[in-house]
Amino acid sequence: MVAASSRGRSGSPRREGSAVTGLRAPADPGAKMIDVLITDDHPVYRSGLRSLLSTASLNVVGEASTGREALALVHQLHPHLVLMDVNLPDLSGIEATRTIATRCPETAVIIMTMMEDRDTFLAALRAGARGYLLKGADLPEVCRAIETVHSGGLMFDRQVGSWVIEHMIKPPVANIPFPELTDRERAVLELVADGRGNAAIARELGLSIKTVRNYLSRIFTKLQLVDRTEAAVRARRAGLGH
Repeated sequence: MVAASSRGRSGSPRREGSAVTGLRAPADPGAKMIDVLITDDHPVYRSGLRSLLSTASLNVVGEASTGREALALVHQLHPHLVLMDVNLPDLSGIEATRTIATRCPETAVIIMTMMEDRDTFLAALRAGARGYLLKGADLPEVCRAIETVHSGGLMFDRQVGSWVIEHMIKPPVANIPFPELTDRERAVLELVADGRGNAAIARELGLSIKTVRNYLSRIFTKLQLVDRTEAAVRARRAGLGH
C-alpha cells in the first residue's frame, strides 16, 4: 500500500498472513463506526465483502449493483465511504465517483477493481477517488485503506503507487472526453466517430482486426453502449472525430 494522510493517521501496519480474527476493535470503545456502501455488480462478491467488513467494526449500510443505484443510496444513506467497482451496469464506477465527489464531497470513494492499468487509475484519481485497491487486497489492507481515507488521507495499492507521483508532478489534464477510456481506446473510438470500419482502424493504428474488436468490446462495456452507431453518436457529441 502507498498511503498519504493529511491528518497523520495511516491505520495499523500490515501483518503478513493476518486473518480476520486477528483484527482488533477500535481503541476507543465509544468511537463511531465507519458507514460503508459496497458497490459491485457481483452479488457473491458483495456478500463476501459485507461479511468480512462486519467482523472489523465497520458498518455496511447498503449494497449497490449499478452506478446509478450507488448514487441513489449515497443520497439516501450519506455513508462515510463507498467501495466502488469500475465496470458497472448503466454508469461506470469512474462516472459515479465523479458525481459523488461533486455532489456529496463528504462521502469518500475507494475504487476496488481488477483493473490495474495506468489509464484507469489516473481516470479514477481525476474523478475524485481517494483510494484505489485491487480486488486481491486482503482484509487488513482494505480496513487500513478505509480508516486512512476516512481520516482524510489517501490510500493506493503498491502496484499503482508510482502513478500517484506521476499524476502529482504533471499538470492536470482538463476536459478529456471519456476519461475512463485508455488513450488507445479513445483513439479507436475517435476513428469510429469518423466512420472508419474495423479494417481501416486496424491499418491506421497498426493493429490486428481482432485487437480492434477487443478494444471496441471494452469501449462498449465501459461506456454502456449498445452498438457501433451509438458509439459514434456519443463520440461526436463529446467532440471526437472530424
